[in-house]
Amino acid sequence: MAIHQILIHPDPILREKSQPVKKITPNIWKLLDNLADTMYDAPGVGLAAPQIGVLKRVIVVDVGEGLIELVNPEIIAARGKDVGPEGCLSVPGAQGEVPRAAVVTVRGLDRHGREREIKAEGLLARALQHEIDHLDGVLFIDKVIRWLEDKP
Repeated sequence: MAIHQILIHPDPILREKSQPVKKITPNIWKLLDNLADTMYDAPGVGLAAPQIGVLKRVIVVDVGEGLIELVNPEIIAARGKDVGPEGCLSVPGAQGEVPRAAVVTVRGLDRHGREREIKAEGLLARALQHEIDHLDGVLFIDKVIRWLEDKP
């Protein structure tokens, strides 16, 4: 377990699409551990593998309800609309209002390769959508409708 440097916008790796994980190995377990350690140290509520320079579809989220680790996460259902504030560890100092789905269902694998489905709303729904965007090279600054603090 280690704390990694978080890549900062405009690092080009943040704009690349991450590759699916084909097999969960001890290296993926280590990646999950490193993501969690780095997220908690930052501190943040979510972190995606590209933010530490690893182009794999792996995220961690903890909005105060316990650590969620997801490999190959995908949004399988979304409904409603919620506009709320967001920031990002890769875009320090910037915050903006971002529209997101109000409720999402996310499917992915846990660290043991078991399928996991999470229905989320509120901050958890926002955090999951934000981190999954990272896996596709999308940053919250691409979706801001109103800036709250420094524009990057």
